[in-house]
Amino acid sequence: MKLSLDQLPNTLNKSLAPAFILSGDEPLQLNEALDKVRQAAVGRGYVNRELFYVDNNFDWDRLLEARGSMSLFGEPRILDVRLPAKPDKTGASVLEKYAKRLPDDAILIVTLPKMSAAEQKTAWFLALEKIGVFVQVWPLSGQALIAWLDKRLSSKKMLADRSGISILAARVEGNLLAAAQEIEKLHILYGSGRISDDLIRKSVADSARYDVYDLAEAALQGHVTRAYRILSGLRGEGIASAVVLWALARDARLLCGIKHLMENGEGAESAIAKQKERVWDKRKTSLTSAAQRLTRAQAHKALLLCAKADRMIKGMESGDAWEALLDICLGLGGVSIVGIVQS
Repeated sequence: MKLSLDQLPNTLNKSLAPAFILSGDEPLQLNEALDKVRQAAVGRGYVNRELFYVDNNFDWDRLLEARGSMSLFGEPRILDVRLPAKPDKTGASVLEKYAKRLPDDAILIVTLPKMSAAEQKTAWFLALEKIGVFVQVWPLSGQALIAWLDKRLSSKKMLADRSGISILAARVEGNLLAAAQEIEKLHILYGSGRISDDLIRKSVADSARYDVYDLAEAALQGHVTRAYRILSGLRGEGIASAVVLWALARDARLLCGIKHLMENGEGAESAIAKQKERVWDKRKTSLTSAAQRLTRAQAHKALLLCAKADRMIKGMESGDAWEALLDICLGLGGVSIVGIVQS
């Protein structure tokens, strides 16, 4: 059974499944999901926990042995398996075997990074999901982040205007651990009640953390202010300009191919499906937005801007490469860039 993180508490209040798969690359939400499951299990008498950290030398037979053994005092147990990546062939086989013969006195919790659609079709996953619960957490941005921050503040009996929450969001986006810490700090400093925009601005450090994929997504969706903020953050974190260009150029090339097919009668979804590079669902949304908003000439111009930035990075043309990267973001966002590109 697939559940969102918000649905998990209600399900745990009703019953405790024999297995849980918790997946995602956002550490705060992943850890909080794990805590919710463990707390629910402890409340039902599962007071003992056996922890399995999987590495290259991990012996998967240990999990099967734990399944077949009883705890020292016969008390229910939590078998907590932490995976740094998808299980190898041996691990997948053991997890599938586990799902086919469940212990009477234990629940299994498997924690691992984000699972792709293909990984969710593997035999071990389907076997565990059939008898258990699957929760995948996602990084938060935009309105989802605003809602999360508002809920987090409310849990501390704190109130803030939408403008204040937006200030907080801009400073912690991409870093929920920092967001939770900043809200805790605000509560310690000012207690419950209403907190002004000015206090948030003075008290909250700029802890936003982004990656090049966030930048490309913001540009494709036409969110140029956000793209500028992410680009500035990447530069401040010392990310190589060539890495930033790679992400932007990749999507600019895809966009050109999509626009070519669309001008020949293809729909956006069909045009995306015909690209050589596989496009994940989240990127499909961004590319569709850009393809419907930009002309083919604008897409081609963005690609020319990528070539210009590449020459600057390689020292073959004078100019500030980061300014050129900003021009690409503006171009993908639909902002007119005049007098920059030489074909």
